Amino acid sequence: MDPFLTLLHSFSSSLSDTELSSLKFLCRGKIGKRKLECVRSGVELFNILLEQQLIASGKVEFLEDLFASIKREDLISQLKRFVEEGEVNAPDDQPDAHEKPIEVICENVGRDWRMLIRKLGFTQVKIDRVVAANPFNLHEQLVQALQEWQRWKGKDAKVADLIKGLRECNMNLVADKVEQ
Repeated sequence: MDPFLTLLHSFSSSLSDTELSSLKFLCRGKIGKRKLECVRSGVELFNILLEQQLIASGKVEFLEDLFASIKREDLISQLKRFVEEGEVNAPDDQPDAHEKPIEVICENVGRDWRMLIRKLGFTQVKIDRVVAANPFNLHEQLVQALQEWQRWKGKDAKVADLIKGLRECNMNLVADKVEQ
């Protein structure tokens, strides 16, 4: 797997909706308005930037400027570390605190995933959007919904909230597995 794409993917999951909107606004001079309107995630934005060759593994200045504009020094330092070391370093390769619980939840929660997502504060419109994007794949619907929840909450996305939501839905066995 390409380490630069892995890094961009990790950046995408850490962006809040507000930060994504700010990045889209900052890219208006480089990317057409119509294309930007279709962007719903950091991955989609980074993909356009890659296609237009505004960023690349050895060409990160534009990305650095974007992150500086939204005051994400943590992402700038990860980017600089990537450039210096030529790859994503070990801590970034490890699943973050949310990936393992999400994996456990996805493996153990079935059709009732909507109930959990509602407990986490999702509106029906957001749920419908996730279902429409993945109409025939229940597992992927849950994965996308939980990733969307992470982006929406940003730094406030806590594993404790996932456990609380699971317990409120009477999914205590899954909650116990997440706690382990």
